[in-house]
Amino acid sequence: MQTDLSFWIYFNVFVLLMLALDLGVFNRKAHEISIKEAMIWSGVWIALAMCFNALIYYWQGQAKALEFFTGYVIEKSLSVDNIFVFVLIFSYFKVPSIHQHKILFWGIIGALLMRAAFIFAGVALLEKFHWMIYFFGAILIYTGFKMLAQKEKKIEPEKNPVIKLFRRIIPVTNELHGGEFFVKQKGKRFVTPLFLVLIIVETTDLIFAVDSIPAILAITQDQFIVYTSNVFAILGLRSLYFALAGMINKFRYLSKGLAIILMFVGIKMLIVDFYKLPILIALLVIVVILIISIIASLVFSVENDGTPSDEKKGRR
Repeated sequence: MQTDLSFWIYFNVFVLLMLALDLGVFNRKAHEISIKEAMIWSGVWIALAMCFNALIYYWQGQAKALEFFTGYVIEKSLSVDNIFVFVLIFSYFKVPSIHQHKILFWGIIGALLMRAAFIFAGVALLEKFHWMIYFFGAILIYTGFKMLAQKEKKIEPEKNPVIKLFRRIIPVTNELHGGEFFVKQKGKRFVTPLFLVLIIVETTDLIFAVDSIPAILAITQDQFIVYTSNVFAILGLRSLYFALAGMINKFRYLSKGLAIILMFVGIKMLIVDFYKLPILIALLVIVVILIISIIASLVFSVENDGTPSDEKKGRR
């Protein structure tokens, strides 16, 4: 079903209005985002996504609504992996929490543009070259195995080719200048380390998009459904970061669960010509994997020294 151009316009106007309210009204002044504020905004974005899901249901029917919801759950789940990396990036560069909101805001603007390009390119490829679905499936399975084998996430900005190139072209200050991305010193314009952090956030999201877009294309190739579910997941990413950043290390098995989800979706893509797995079944499998990984993380939590907390209590 082709979506009328007017709906694309209405949706993007809505997104721009929400972003304008976010930056121009609710967060006009830089401030540290409290967990309470982050939780409220996370609830707002989830509620908006579910309202839109209901609109899809009444507009295009149950099948499309289920596609949107499944895509949203996948993207929302994979966005948690972004949070792990964002925590490492901000810690590495010692970015004050008061400036993190600004970086994530502009990072999300860039992410929306990049994701849109990936979505339209991905759908176009699948429509013209059906065999690309096997390529996307193989990417997801490979990524899943790689995530399972990965012991810990590391941030090495000095090895980032984009940062290397950027430093050669534009001079960078040695210290932060408040929340500024650019400063002028002795008549010469410099970029601050804060802008470098923004570039790393953007390139990181670009890498994540290579995994997440094929994952949702395994559920549906409807451009409007893929785009809108992606947008809602990204818009809620910033508030989710501030809500979970302090406790993200407790979910040590969540990344493993996400890896299994990627492999499951990859397999779904590879067998699509032989067996089309019902979307409801796929959704249930994804939700079960997420629940198991979260419960396992909470039950088998490990303290800083690597000793399970239950064993440590038993010795005392």
